[in-house]
Amino acid sequence: MNVARSFNAWRKYRQTVTELGRMSSRDLQDLGINRADIHSIARQSVAR
Repeated sequence: MNVARSFNAWRKYRQTVTELGRMSSRDLQDLGINRADIHSIARQSVAR
């Protein structure tokens, strides 16, 4: 993976973590997401 792709993947990961982290626990629960799973979900979003 080149530098630009790595940087873009990192940005997407951070954006996902930030957006999910700002959501209330109730909103996350409505989506079926546990707060402890945020980093795992963010990693999955980059892997796609």
